[in-house]
This record gives sequence, C-alpha cells and structure tokens, in this order.
Amino acid sequence: MGLRAGTQLSGAEALPNERGWHRRVLTLAFPIVLANLTQPILGAVDTAVAGHLGSAADLGGVALGGLFFNFVFWGFGFLRMGTTGLVAQAHGARDDAALRANVVRALLLAFAIGVAILLIQSPLIRYALHAIGGSADVQRNAIAYCRARIGSAPFALANYVVLGYLLGTQRVRIALASQIFINVTNIVAVVAYVYGFHWGIAGIGAATATADALGFVFGACVLWHSRPRGLGPLALHTVLEPAALKRLVALNRDIFLRTMCLLGSFGWFAHLGARQGDTILAANALLLNFQTFMAYGLDGFAHAAEALVGAAIGARDRHAFRQAVKINLLWSAMGALGFSVAYWTCGSWIINRLTDQEGVRVAAMSFLPWAALSPLVSVWGFLLDGVFIGATRTRELMQAMAMSLAMFLLASWALVGPFGNHGLWIALLIFMAARGLTLSPLLPRIGGSIAPPSVQLR
Repeated sequence: MGLRAGTQLSGAEALPNERGWHRRVLTLAFPIVLANLTQPILGAVDTAVAGHLGSAADLGGVALGGLFFNFVFWGFGFLRMGTTGLVAQAHGARDDAALRANVVRALLLAFAIGVAILLIQSPLIRYALHAIGGSADVQRNAIAYCRARIGSAPFALANYVVLGYLLGTQRVRIALASQIFINVTNIVAVVAYVYGFHWGIAGIGAATATADALGFVFGACVLWHSRPRGLGPLALHTVLEPAALKRLVALNRDIFLRTMCLLGSFGWFAHLGARQGDTILAANALLLNFQTFMAYGLDGFAHAAEALVGAAIGARDRHAFRQAVKINLLWSAMGALGFSVAYWTCGSWIINRLTDQEGVRVAAMSFLPWAALSPLVSVWGFLLDGVFIGATRTRELMQAMAMSLAMFLLASWALVGPFGNHGLWIALLIFMAARGLTLSPLLPRIGGSIAPPSVQLR
C-alpha cells in the first residue's frame, strides 16, 4: 500500500478482516510513535544538560522556559491539529484542491501568528514568567532561555502545519524523517552551544531555535515535492473563501481554547510546585519528562486515529470509523500498560541519569509512583482527543477539556494543603482521568452522524 511520498492508506479502502485493520493501524502508528518519541528524548537531553550545569536553579530555569513555550507554541497547536483534521477529510474524499487550499491557509495563519509573537516578545516573556513564579535565579535563567529561543516562532508554528499535513495524508514515514531531522539537529546544536561555545542556559534555547528554522526548510521541500499534481494556480479568492475561513476560525478557536485549558492545568501544576521551593519544582520537572515521554508515545495512536477517523468521515465510511476507534483504543491501552511497567521498574535509574543533584533525586523518587500510575489513567483521554480532532468535532472537545480543568482546580485546592506535592500529583491524575470520562459519552454522536452504508460515497 506504500505510495510515492510515504505510507498512505486511503480512508475508503476496504480491508478484509480484523487482522488487516490491526496491520493498518500499526503501519500508521509505529512511525508516528517513533517520531513523537524524538520530542521527549530531546526534552530529556535539555533537562540532563541543565541538570549538570551546577544548581537546581539552572534546571528550574529550563523547566519554566519550556513551560512558557508550551503556552506560546503549543497554545497554537490548532495549527497542527486543525490541519490534520481538515486534510484527512479532504484526503478521504480525494479532493486535492481542498487539501492544497487548507494547507496554504494554515501556513499563512502560522506565519502571521509567529510575527505577532516576535512583535510582543519582551512583555510576553516578562509577564508570563512572572505569573508562573519561581526564585530570582530561576527567573533569570528562564528569561535567558526564552530570549534565545523565541526568534524561531514563525518557523516553529509553520512546522506544525507541515506535520499536520503529513499526518492527515498518512505520509507517516516522511513525518518520522522530519521529526528526526529537527531533533537530531537540536541535540547536536545544544551540545555545540553549551559545551563548545559555553552559552549556558541561553545555548539550550538557541539550539531549539536553530532546529526549528532548519526544520522548516526541510518541511518546505517536502510540501513542494508532494504537492498535488494537475491543479491550476491557487487563486487568492480560493484561499480567502468566506465559508472555508469561517470553518477554519471556528475549528482553531475551539482547539485553541481546549489547548489553553490543557496548558493552564500544567501551568497551575508548575505554579503550585514552585511555591514549594526550587527542589520540588525541579523534581516535578524531572517527573514530567516521564509524563511527556508517555504522552508523545501514546499520541502516536491518537494521531493514527486522527488520520483514519478523518479519512473515514471524508469517505462516509461508518465501518472504517468504528474500526479506527476500536483498534487504536486496544493498542493504546497496551502501550499505556507497557509505559507504566517500565516506570515502576526503571524509574529510579532514569531519575539518576537526568540529574546528579541528590536533593532533587530524593524528592523525585518520593513522587515516582504517581508518574508510574499516570499512563493507565491518561490513555483514554489521549485516544479520544485524536478521534474528536479527526472528526473535527472541536466544540465538544473544548467543552470536555474545560470541565476537566475545573475538576483539576477543585482537586488541587482540596488536596495540596493537607497532602503537599503528593496531593498535587493526585489532582493531576484526576485531571487526566476526567479528560477521558468527559469525552466517552459523546463518542456515539460521531458515528451516528456518518451516512449509513446504503448512501456511502465510494
């Protein structure tokens, strides 16, 4: 089934049996899992470099700076998610003109947002880091990291669009190659800038900026090479078509608000950790690498669900939709169990590799059981996020995330006082569980909205 630009599977293709669907999901998910896992490996490298620079304030500065970019860049994650959903549905419907127009609209939006971020970068960095908190040393290091990294904002956001296009068209091997290129570039640059040029914390931020810029050069070449053939020039009035823009704005608004709720929860988590001192802040930052690594891995199946669900809806294939949800859910659950077992058995070894600061090690070990339990609690929300994004049912997704955030805030208010950082981790697990519990009752609406087999478009 491999096509010219990578592994591609049309949403309307019929597969004969259950084994075929397992093969289909794994063919998509494995390269995406590998691509996703390059992201937390990079985060772990940054953490390890900062963790050996001399103090907990260095590690805390990178943690706060990374959290800032989670808000600034991940906050515009709708550029990836919205692109995937729209492109996947156009791909399933075999509408190359709509596919091209959706990508161009998303790229123009990405660059416009990136330029706006550069124009307001100074007050944005200052006020955001102040709101998160941390000691004066942590704040100083975080500012150095942010100033070095933020110049790549337009390229980082455009890379989201490229990735969304590759996932939506199921070109997963190229998506893997793109992410590996970006992250290998980042790792090489961070070693050169920190240990070769002695730029310290700023070198870690500058390395990521370099990788983002070079990654977009790679992505632009991919887009040009894989562009639909046989289409006429793209007219401006097509890009600015009112109905398409209205749909794009609605999707992006809902995903943006959903992402703000998600990032707000982790921002509040970091804030409550920072109030307990630099050591707890650093320990939580280490353990969030466990959460991030697991999330990126399991999101491989969520991304596969986005592509397959979007293609099934574009092809009006109800059976394909049901199979995409069922098989991805099965493999996601198995992956979550694997992560949980790995963290229980190898967590202390990982912590010792990430820092040589004994106080941070001891604190992280005491909270490790919560990080080890997290995959089993979180997996359901991850997978259902992918289903709702592929179906472009973003309003329900946003509402469910808002309810989950409310539960997290209430739980943290009730638990942190009497139980300290243990209570904070329990509240985070309640939030992760709520993400799945609030979406699962809404799932039948998507399948019911797909035209029955008698009127499917083939």
